[in-house]
Order: sequence, then C-alpha cells, then structure tokens
Amino acid sequence: MATATPPAPSAAPIRGVQPLRAGEGHSFFWHKLHSLTGIVPIGAFLIEHIVSNFEIVNGPLAYAKQVLFLNSLPLVRVLEWGLIFIPLAFHALYGLFIAFRGRTNVNVYPWAGNWMYISQRVTGIIAFLYIIQHVLRQRFMGVSLPEHPGAAFAKVQHELSNPWMIAIYVIAMIATTWHFAYGIWLFAAKWGITPGEKARKTFGYVCAVVGIALCLMGLVSIYAVVTAPPAPEDVMPTQTAKMTLPTPMIPSHLGEAR
Repeated sequence: MATATPPAPSAAPIRGVQPLRAGEGHSFFWHKLHSLTGIVPIGAFLIEHIVSNFEIVNGPLAYAKQVLFLNSLPLVRVLEWGLIFIPLAFHALYGLFIAFRGRTNVNVYPWAGNWMYISQRVTGIIAFLYIIQHVLRQRFMGVSLPEHPGAAFAKVQHELSNPWMIAIYVIAMIATTWHFAYGIWLFAAKWGITPGEKARKTFGYVCAVVGIALCLMGLVSIYAVVTAPPAPEDVMPTQTAKMTLPTPMIPSHLGEAR
C-alpha cells in the first residue's frame, strides 16, 4: 500500500537583521558613493553645523561671531557648493530614488532590518524637505547672513516665533540625527568595517550615543533661541560710514616756490 508523501516542512522564519549584501551591476558604484557622501562630507558638515549652532546658547553676539568666523574662511563659497550643496543634492536625490524604487516587506518578514530600512527612508525624506526650506529661508531669503552675521540670532528667532516652525525644527532635528546615526552604522557594515553580528551590535551602541548627543545639542539650541529675550536686529552693525580725515593745514610760506 502506497503511503502519502508528507508535505515538506515550511521554512522557519528568519529572525534578526537581514544579511547585508553588496550591490550588483552598475548600481554598486552609485550605492557606494551614496553611502560615502552620507559620511563625508555631509555627515561631517552636520556635526560641524550642530556644534557651531550650539554657540547660540551663549547669546546673540557669540552666535554672530561664530557665523562671521565661518563666512570668513578662505574659499568659503567654493567649499559651500563643493562640499555641502552639491554632495547634499546627490545624496538626497539618489536616496529618494532608492526609497521609491525599493520595496519593503515588513508584513511578511519581521526582520528588524526592514523596520530600520523604513525608518531610514522616512527620516531621510523628512530631512530632505526640511533642509530645502531651511537653506532657502536662512541662506537665500531675507537678510543675507554672510554680509550681516550680526542678524543671525534675530533671523532664527523670528522664524521660531511661529509654533508650527518650532514643531518642524524639533521633528527635523530628531529625524536628521536618527538618519545620520543609523547611516553611520550602515556605512560601517556595508564597507566591511564591522564584520560580524557582534561588531555591528557593539558599534550600534556607539552610533546611538552619537545620534542622541547631536540631537540633544540641537534641541538645546532650539530651546535657547525660543526662550531668549528678543534680540536686536543686528548685534554687529556694519560700519558703512568711512572716517573723514581733516585736511592738513600747510603754512602758506611753505607752499611758495623759491
């Protein structure tokens, strides 16, 4: 008598973080470049930006001096476009391409990595939208801070006088620092810096500390602006009037020809 073949056992669900795999084809280079630009120069600039803005807790004049120092660096406009705007545009646009092209399956495979994948894409979109409005409003609209650094505190304070803008700043700060912290972890894993689950787990704690520290510094800076008394429109007014020297009095006999 023939016996029925028992059904093949279903594969056990995979738990934990899905293994990272290197990119394939021509996209490998762009994925690597996208990952690299997230750390250098964008990540380095994010750290510098948050640390520089933390000077705002010392008042309008201290913040104005920091803005003046940054804008007096040699080739500052070349650095601004070459190391900030252009890499940021590439990282953001290619990140959006990855986000809308990729597919998530958290409802089928409960990998922690999938949830992290979603959070990274969502926070990236939030950061991208915030950065666009922030750069436009603070860099290219209203008073020009490179020419009038003394107006920096008042300009931010005017913007944060709107409760909706406070909420946007807080949400964006949390999203941006999360995106960066997890981006560091992904960079180390993809580039082979942290091989193995133990190394990745340990480095994950380091990334969490970095992200929390940057986030707290950013939130404290926002709080300092919101709670500060109204600042002068410009704490370092530009001296446009030139000093006029009196005409020297020359004795008439010295000017006579011999």
